Amino acid sequence: MKLFGIKSCDSCRRARRFLSEHDIDYQWHDLRDDGLDVATVQSWLSAVGAEALVNRRSTTWRGLDELERVEAMSAIGSAAFLAQHPTLIKRPVIDLDGDILVGFGAPVQERVLGART
Repeated sequence: MKLFGIKSCDSCRRARRFLSEHDIDYQWHDLRDDGLDVATVQSWLSAVGAEALVNRRSTTWRGLDELERVEAMSAIGSAAFLAQHPTLIKRPVIDLDGDILVGFGAPVQERVLGART
C-alpha cells in the first residue's frame, strides 16, 4: 500500500496514525517533498475522476482565478495542473494494489482493514 499526502495535513496524519495502530505496512509519499509526476495523477484521474480528486475547499483552490479552476477540472489539463499544484489534491490518496482511494473516512478505513486480511 502506498499513502500519498502532505505531512502537515490533518487527514494524512490521522491516516498514518490509523495504519500504524493497526500494524498495516505502507509506503509514505509526501506530495510536496517527493514530488508528483503527471502519469501518476492521470492514473488517479482515470480511476476516480476530477470531482473526487480535486479539493475545492482548499485555500489553494480559493486562490485560483476562474481560468485556472477550469484547467484544474478539465479532462485535458488537470493532470499536469494538479502535478504542479499538489495541494489541490484531496488527501490522502491511497494506492491499494492499484485500487485508488481518496480521503480517509470510514468507508476507506474499512477497505484498508479488509485488504489486510
